[in-house]
Amino acid sequence: MNRLRAALPLLLLIIAGIVLVSSGVFDRFHPERLVAHQQQVHAYIQDNPWMSRLVFIGLLTMATCTGIPLTIVLILAGGLAFGIVEGTTYSSIGLTLGSLILFLASRYAFGEGSKHPPAIAEKLHHGFERHPVSYTLFLRLVPVAPFGLLTVALAWLRCPLWLFIGATWFGGTVMLSFETSIGAGLGHALSHGQRLSVDLFFDPGVIGPLGALALLSLVPLLIDLVRTKRHAAAEGAQEKPHSH
Repeated sequence: MNRLRAALPLLLLIIAGIVLVSSGVFDRFHPERLVAHQQQVHAYIQDNPWMSRLVFIGLLTMATCTGIPLTIVLILAGGLAFGIVEGTTYSSIGLTLGSLILFLASRYAFGEGSKHPPAIAEKLHHGFERHPVSYTLFLRLVPVAPFGLLTVALAWLRCPLWLFIGATWFGGTVMLSFETSIGAGLGHALSHGQRLSVDLFFDPGVIGPLGALALLSLVPLLIDLVRTKRHAAAEGAQEKPHSH
């Protein structure tokens, strides 16, 4: 009974996520749909500057705290509707708040630790134990897994709250700057008559941020390569004295 009570906040967030996806709310933020109603969208933002921004931040907070992997739709919409700077700022607020709610709910559910950790938490355990600060920053900067899944994993690893908030804000904002730029680029290209197709992704305003994200995703492979070479060099150095 106690375990069920502890897991209740997390279960409620999962149910809220299912309801959110089932409601079809994300369909309203499809880039083509927003561009088709671009004048109405910008008119609403102009007439309701505070409400429009609060609604956007609230929706992204809700989407992030439920852990659903559809937040990218809202982030792209933010770049399209508010531009790169404002879109990144509002997305960063929503992402940090939503991640904090999911983190606290997950940590409460796990209590002092679980005998059966999430599979991803078990994989991350050794790296986190050795270098908690740099490892947490790395996980937030590099897209090695869905954002919500990493949040749950960090909660199980008992990541300090200050470190989680700082790494989520900093790493999340860096990622969001690229993703929001893609949204702004899509909006610009679509508003100039291009259709949503493969060719659209070769638009300079879209392919630039996509290329930056692709390079960022290669970081784990480069780190593994460096570690493998260092390990091989260390083993070689240990074997040399034995050869004499």
